[in-house]
Amino acid sequence: MSDSDEMPAIIARQEFECPGDLASVATSREQIMQFVCQHCPDEAEQIDILVALQEALANAALHGCGDNAAKRIRCAVEVSPSDITISVRDPGTGFDFALADPDNFTTSTQSNGRGICLMRSLMTEVSFAHGGSELIMRKHLEKCH
Repeated sequence: MSDSDEMPAIIARQEFECPGDLASVATSREQIMQFVCQHCPDEAEQIDILVALQEALANAALHGCGDNAAKRIRCAVEVSPSDITISVRDPGTGFDFALADPDNFTTSTQSNGRGICLMRSLMTEVSFAHGGSELIMRKHLEKCH
């Protein structure tokens, strides 16, 4: 691996544990965004991250936790000199990855999956791990620190 292929150095990282109910999503989102905004000075990028994070947390609460405050959503935010990466993991069993395929998504016929398309439109990269119970999204910051 050459120097240019190496992962960027992490300059800040914070983990959050959030209740798994929809009523707690706004408070959790605001706590996470306080940290994000310390490292992302551009307001347009902050809004993109805010909307994507809202959707990720709501999906985790509704689908992964069954809207149960006793279950926990784990979120980690890593900041490199040019990117913010956010992972959101819930205790659920995951989901059908076909819902995450934008080529198979039709807004007029599916009641699920729109949030994934929204997150993909706002973030540089969106991927899944642990059978779909973990979402990883990365935003390249055009206006770095």
